[in-house]
Amino acid sequence: MVKRSYLLLCLCAASLVEAQTIRDHTREGVRDTSVSESQAVDLKLTVAPVAMQSIQTWVRTAGRLDEAGKTLTACVTSPDAGLVRVGQRVRSFSPESKSSIYQARVTAVASRDDCVAVEATLSGTIRENAFHYVMEIIVERGTFLVVPNDAIIEEQGRQVVYLQHDVGAYIPQEIHTGVKGELYTEVLHGVSQGDEIAVLGSFFVDADYKLKDTEQDATSNAHQHH
Repeated sequence: MVKRSYLLLCLCAASLVEAQTIRDHTREGVRDTSVSESQAVDLKLTVAPVAMQSIQTWVRTAGRLDEAGKTLTACVTSPDAGLVRVGQRVRSFSPESKSSIYQARVTAVASRDDCVAVEATLSGTIRENAFHYVMEIIVERGTFLVVPNDAIIEEQGRQVVYLQHDVGAYIPQEIHTGVKGELYTEVLHGVSQGDEIAVLGSFFVDADYKLKDTEQDATSNAHQHH
């Protein structure tokens, strides 16, 4: 049994090494695109590491303020309505005054046939002459391995990020995702913790990569016809 367990461990280790070697070889073989320092400054291109991060989902709805200016009520019909719980934080503001943010807590939740009824108690009294407010109910989803939402390029049913394999040099990497939050999305496969990816400016990197890819294909086809 000991010998068999040892053999299985060796095989597993060999498989992991082989998988990493294939991944590294694949990255090396893919054409990349480069961004100069001046271009990065102009585009405000930022690079961030893939990391463990807390994910928040903001459930937005329209709320009504009571006459006392202390309680907001709403009927939530979004697909995320089932995530709302008592005790969650709420940000609220009037559509006419988005700069004035009021804090509240969910104090009651009740399921109805057509929606989830939510009541939130404000931390202070609202004295504005308004009764309709936007409510953003903040749902903590947990901590996951994530990439910033701004880094993800959606194309033809796939999700791609641009992985920095050298300073200023990027290659496209398809990822598979899970929980999506307000700022971050859980990544299940495709990148590892510590990998550096393009965030702001990733659309330029994507466009530049595709342009160079098209030009190279055109050149290759022209040579073949000759």
